[in-house]
Amino acid sequence: MPLMQFLVGVLLFAALLFTQRNLIIAAVLILGLMTLLKIWSRLSSSGVTCLSTVDKDRLFPGEKFTLRLRVENVKFLPVWLQISLVSASDLVFYPDEMPPARQGGLLGYQRALFKWQMIARKRGVYRIGPPHLRIGDFFGFFLKEKKEQHSLEIIVYPKLIPLKPLSLPRRDFFGVPVAESPVHDPAYILGTRDYQHNQPARHIHWKASARHDRLQEKVFEPTLQAKVLLVLEVDQFVAKEAVDKFERTLEVMASLAVQLYQNGYAMGLATNGITTAGGPSLVPVAGTTRQLSAILEVLARLQMKSNGTLSDVLQKGMSLTWGVSCVHFSYQQDASTLASDNYFFLRRTASLFVLCRPPSETSRDENRIQSTICLLDELPIDATEGL
Repeated sequence: MPLMQFLVGVLLFAALLFTQRNLIIAAVLILGLMTLLKIWSRLSSSGVTCLSTVDKDRLFPGEKFTLRLRVENVKFLPVWLQISLVSASDLVFYPDEMPPARQGGLLGYQRALFKWQMIARKRGVYRIGPPHLRIGDFFGFFLKEKKEQHSLEIIVYPKLIPLKPLSLPRRDFFGVPVAESPVHDPAYILGTRDYQHNQPARHIHWKASARHDRLQEKVFEPTLQAKVLLVLEVDQFVAKEAVDKFERTLEVMASLAVQLYQNGYAMGLATNGITTAGGPSLVPVAGTTRQLSAILEVLARLQMKSNGTLSDVLQKGMSLTWGVSCVHFSYQQDASTLASDNYFFLRRTASLFVLCRPPSETSRDENRIQSTICLLDELPIDATEGL
């Protein structure tokens, strides 16, 4: 456009020099139109709002999500706009031929909705946006950039894989008989008593009620909910630069967490790794409904970077209560895993160590983990197939 203005200016000068009336009128009209369009372009960016949303911001690899961008022109002056999106390489547009850039016109007080379908291919935390907007006159000659600050965060959990049944270490999972607990074990009935109206009707003992000629309810042996702490030691993966094994370990941990949640376990997570955006790396053991999503989010944010020794992290931020069992994930057996094994032993915490590499058979007994050991590759049903 500056070159065009220069050429029109030269044409106007020549027309004035040779007194060409028609050329003078044409050049003045063109320059006047350009000036009007420039003013139009300057006024266009004001009064244009942009809001981006997604239908889901937490998903698993291979899942699709829809990105919606709503643009509204809240003034009478119509505008022309161009929108382009820049996303991470692991968030791809679907289908592939869908252009990441769109353009169109907006009349006064009109709104438009642009949609993109995208696929997450890899675990991690990604940011989409802010969108790149160029707004100007309705003919699209003079476009000015409009900066947006709003961006979206997409959290992609580790891929879920089918696992074989895992025999978890247990230490008094069902508590002490006749102990006070809000959770009852329906497999152990201690007796009957008069029915309390605040108890569920399924606890009524109909045979005893018929025998006593009044409603009787079952009295169960109290129990404690099974509790499992998932532990990940990042140091060894960093030292060995085992990126693939690290990602595979996260997939097994996420799949095990889903399996435990479906079986009614209380869960927690502890790791000495660093998370994206400085989020927490510890999830206390609990049986709430949000526990699974909290653990999966930590695994999604986790980076292969160490934040100190695991024992220090556990001592500072994790309280191991009685009845908690530990499933410890690490790359191989070394001094750090022996320290973790000793840490759990002193606290009478039953533990299972999952290693990527088998321990050396030549190791002396004092250099061996005393807890149960299994290999990571033995857990998945099919090492190449995901859910």
